[in-house]
Amino acid sequence: MSGGRMQAVEGEALRGAHFRYFDFVMAAFVTILLLSNVLGAGKRAEIDLPLIGLWPFGAGILFFPLSYVLGDVLTEVYGYARARRCIWAGFVATLFMAAMSWVVVALPPASDWPGQGAYESVFGQVPRIVFASVVAFWLGEFANSYVLARMKLATEGRHLWMRTIGSTIVGQGLDSLVFYPLAFYGAPGWPVEAMLWVMVSQFALKVSWEVLLTPVTYAVVGFLKRREGVDVYDSGTDFSPFRAAV
Repeated sequence: MSGGRMQAVEGEALRGAHFRYFDFVMAAFVTILLLSNVLGAGKRAEIDLPLIGLWPFGAGILFFPLSYVLGDVLTEVYGYARARRCIWAGFVATLFMAAMSWVVVALPPASDWPGQGAYESVFGQVPRIVFASVVAFWLGEFANSYVLARMKLATEGRHLWMRTIGSTIVGQGLDSLVFYPLAFYGAPGWPVEAMLWVMVSQFALKVSWEVLLTPVTYAVVGFLKRREGVDVYDSGTDFSPFRAAV
């Protein structure tokens, strides 16, 4: 598809169509997902906020919510089927990363290499975190995409802000409820009280991120719709998550 006048089309009518920017959005989506699992998910950070005091949070909050913003963009611009394809791509890529992490940590280090202990402390926990992350990600992202696509039909394409925030509340709610108990229950340095507090605070921060980034979402969605020349509605879409065809 190419730029020009936007036209409303059903997702099924675009089966097999080529888009100029879809591959780039998909690559950004998968990249953010992988980096959030490697760099951010396992660290519990803490800042001292005025009037509130110490506020613990998972470091992944700095960029993981961007995957939900991109998920919104993918569903809104390209439709549920292509968003579903990206979710599966991210799912498989994360599993592959987890397998690589396990193999690399398990390899016997050279006798004169001093970094094995530090390497294990950083990447040794990745398999459990990634398992929790992919389960939570799978549930949350599909819920997010499904709710946004259904709300677009119900609102006839109006009120994008309501659709992105509403779908994020559902998707991030599922993500947080599943991820933290699976990843950190019983883990050293993660007492239950801290885990629950971080879970609640993460959910609030993620939704807040979505609200703050709403102008960015509008700008990106508007740009892509104009350049791709379509506005996709999923009125005839098969919403089963167990497909990858577009």
